[in-house]
Formats: sequence, C-alpha cells, structure tokens
Amino acid sequence: MLFYVGRRILSVVPVVGVVAVFVFGLLFIAPGDPAAIIAGDQASPADIERIRQSLGLDRPFATQFGDWLWRLMHGDLGISVFTNLPVSSLIGQRIGPTLSLLIVTLVISVLTAVPLGVLAAWKSGGWIDRLLMSFAVLGFSIPVFVVGYLLAYIFGLWLRWLPVQGYAPLAKGFLPWLSCLILPGLSLSGTYIALIARITRASMLDVLKQDYIRTARAKGLGEFTILFVHALKNAAVPIITVIGLGIAMLIGGAVVTETVFAIPGLGRLTVDAILHRDYPIIQAVVLLFSLSYVLINLVTDMTYALVDPRIRN
Repeated sequence: MLFYVGRRILSVVPVVGVVAVFVFGLLFIAPGDPAAIIAGDQASPADIERIRQSLGLDRPFATQFGDWLWRLMHGDLGISVFTNLPVSSLIGQRIGPTLSLLIVTLVISVLTAVPLGVLAAWKSGGWIDRLLMSFAVLGFSIPVFVVGYLLAYIFGLWLRWLPVQGYAPLAKGFLPWLSCLILPGLSLSGTYIALIARITRASMLDVLKQDYIRTARAKGLGEFTILFVHALKNAAVPIITVIGLGIAMLIGGAVVTETVFAIPGLGRLTVDAILHRDYPIIQAVVLLFSLSYVLINLVTDMTYALVDPRIRN
C-alpha cells in the first residue's frame, strides 16, 4: 500500500511542473501586450513601460519564471494590479464560499445520484428505470445558469422560501449558511447527479449479473443488503472515478453559479480579474484550480486501493 501511494505521489510531481509552466505562460499566451492592456487605451508609452518594469516583463522568460516560482514556493502569489492588495489575501477571503458551495453540491449529488442509479439498475427495463434515466438526460441538457435562474424565481421570488443572492459564513450559524447554499448547490448539482446516476446504473447492471449476487439471493438475503452492501461495493471503482473527475466540472460550474447567485467566491474573483486584466489573480486562481484537480485525482487513485486491494499491485 505504501509503495502504491508513493508511486502515485511521485507521478504527480511532473504534472505539477507542467501546470506551473502553463499557468505562468498565461501572461505570454494572452493576445496583445499585457502591460498595454493593463494600462488602458489612454496610457502613454512611458506608462506602459513603467508597468512592464513593475511586472518584470522586460526580463527574459526563464528569469521571470524562476522569480515567480521562487516567490510561489514562499507563499507569495503576487500583488493584484487592480486593487494593489496581496493575491493570497484576496484568495483567502474568497475561498470559503467556494469550498462551501462545492461541499454542499457534492453532498447533494452523491446522496441523490447513487441511490437513483442503484434503483434504476434494480428496476432495469421498467418504467422507473426509464423515468430516472430521462431525468438524467434532462440534467445533462439544461445549462447551469438556466437551472439557477429557474430555482431562484420559484423558491426565492415566488415562494420566498430561500435567499437568491449573497452568502452567510458558517460562523453566523448552520441554518443561515445552508439556506444561502441550497439553491446554488441544487443548480450546480443537476449535471453532476445525471453523470453519477448513469455511471452507477451501468456499473451496477454489470455487477448484478454476477454469480455471487444470485448466490446471495438464494441464501435469502434482503434486496437492500444485496444492493447496497454486496453489489455497490464491487461497483464502486467506476463510481469513485466519475465522482473524482466530476469535481473538476463542479469547479468550472462554480464560476457561473457564483455569478448567478452573487456569491463572493473564487468564481466571482476570477470573473472580475478577467474583466480588469488582473493577471496575477488569474494566474493564482488557475494554479489553485489546477492543483486542486491534480490532488483530487491523487485522492481518487488512493481510494481505489482502499476499495479494491488488487489495484495496489
């Protein structure tokens, strides 16, 4: 087990290096002169040159990358061009709402999708299966922002059950915190639920055909025990895979969801940074999201080894 974990951790190192190079290269991949874009249309050549020097753009690429990587290793993500504040402080202020939204969405999605997928596999070919898979297709088809606006209108403006904008930190109480995240979490979880439910159904259908399932039924075990103890455990690897990969989809969808519901998270910070051409913030957020995705894949691989011991070899 330790050898497997060490091997997976070592395989992450080159990926992180490539991600770092790409993120830093965003400043050079972007069309136009970053200094001219930041300075604006009314800036003089002297203003543009001053910005280039302040950003270090007048130095060779390798030198700039080395300095940026050195600061990054010491926790320095740079200074925001627009607000003149440390990027690490801005991210620290915004990461809480985004993490809260992702956690709520993940809990809603997994607790809803896995039982639906198991039920669809159990009733395969029947009207329950067709109905659930129709909802899954519908979840794939409707964009996140459409679901968000629809839920906000029904439960926020019409029924007035839940707030449609803003965010309350957990320090103000669990119920205020949860009430601000239910609608965003539901709107963001639609596609994720559809994806997990379909993979769960397909994986369970394969497992339910195995001989040991027929043996369990012959022994008189209840259907709940057969489905959720024996079958689901052996069908877990593909489900864990899609849950891990789907978190990247949630991170991308959080940008849209936070904009719709005015949640002051990393998604809103990214949108504002793009509008103001604030490259230090863009680089830091993209790096954070990329590293999060790499770490999620690493945790997913380690979870495989816990579920299926054969993978450790």
